[in-house]
Amino acid sequence: MDAMLLLEDGTLFQGRSFTGPGEAFGELVFNTSLTGYQEVISDPSYAGQIVLLTASMIGTYGIRRREEESGRVWAEGLVVREYGGRPLSEAAAGGPSERRPLFARPAYDPQAARGDAMAQNNPVTGSLADCLAASRVPGVEGVDTRALTRHIRDKGAMRCGLTTRTSDPRAFLEKVRASPSMLGRSLVRQVTTAEPYLYAEGPGPRIAVLDCGVKARSLFELARRGCRVEVFPAYTGMRELLRSRPHGLLVSNGPGDPATLPEIVAVAAEALERLPVFGICLGHQILAQALGAGTFKLPFGHHGSNHPVREEASGRVFITAQNHGFAVDPEGLAGGGAEATLLNLNDRTNEGLRHRQLPLLGVQFHPEAAPGPHDTLFLFDVFLKTAAEGRARA
Repeated sequence: MDAMLLLEDGTLFQGRSFTGPGEAFGELVFNTSLTGYQEVISDPSYAGQIVLLTASMIGTYGIRRREEESGRVWAEGLVVREYGGRPLSEAAAGGPSERRPLFARPAYDPQAARGDAMAQNNPVTGSLADCLAASRVPGVEGVDTRALTRHIRDKGAMRCGLTTRTSDPRAFLEKVRASPSMLGRSLVRQVTTAEPYLYAEGPGPRIAVLDCGVKARSLFELARRGCRVEVFPAYTGMRELLRSRPHGLLVSNGPGDPATLPEIVAVAAEALERLPVFGICLGHQILAQALGAGTFKLPFGHHGSNHPVREEASGRVFITAQNHGFAVDPEGLAGGGAEATLLNLNDRTNEGLRHRQLPLLGVQFHPEAAPGPHDTLFLFDVFLKTAAEGRARA
């Protein structure tokens, strides 16, 4: 089925739908990961975005139960050069009338936690095409993804539309330009859990997680280290968080403009005075704002699993997985007693911070490595060491 991809600047690309009829709008971003498409599409941080994958063939290894990062597909659409999965089933091609969760909420599995066994005994349960079609998320192949990626690198991330419903670019362009911009857009309420829930009951430190769009692998990494992990809605107040008597707080990743979250920033500022706090991606940006720094939008963001980050104190370089369109302006950190610790070697933007007195750790990348290298998994241990010390003093 013919499909049209149209950018808000009027640039047009033609392709073919591999998920049946559909239409979607969102900010177009490109991801340079060679594998991990299932983790990408189910990452809540991609809410409001259409994802372009730069790898040449996508879909070859299907969908596996334990590799999803949330209970549903969050990307608004997917663009690939060539789809390499099995043919779309007739049942999925018809699809439901609206989006529905394809996955169950990922649960901690003690059996899988013995070693790094997320992928062990994990058979293929379907195709990428079926997964997208069941969620009413359009997938388009046959696009010149190299040219499209170069265009975004040169012109910046922008609004985009995918459609099989019209062949009139002029009329469709009006709909693309009427869709919301990511700048100034708040999306955390759409992705956060509606109610608190206990993810894992372990003998170790009690960790409260402020769910701004948390990835399942972050919870898994805490749980397999023996933590009691309780997840709270993003807009939970400090009083309710403290009822669980946590030894530490994780402020998670998530989508949207971090400047639109003053209520969460206020809770983070209060938490810094009471608990060890670990911020990942959007959580890092929230903590930076709590300490007086600002944020700004990047030209085309960081999306992929090959981003080099340097630790300023030691000179060590880590290869990291990243997914964010905004960054921290470190100029305001000094007044809050914090300092920048990590630097992106591609564009020199801030990748980490710490506080001189308070037990605070913030990183812009995704240390849980889903998808991506394992270079920075040790950061969970750094955070939990601080939480365990606080637990011993309590």
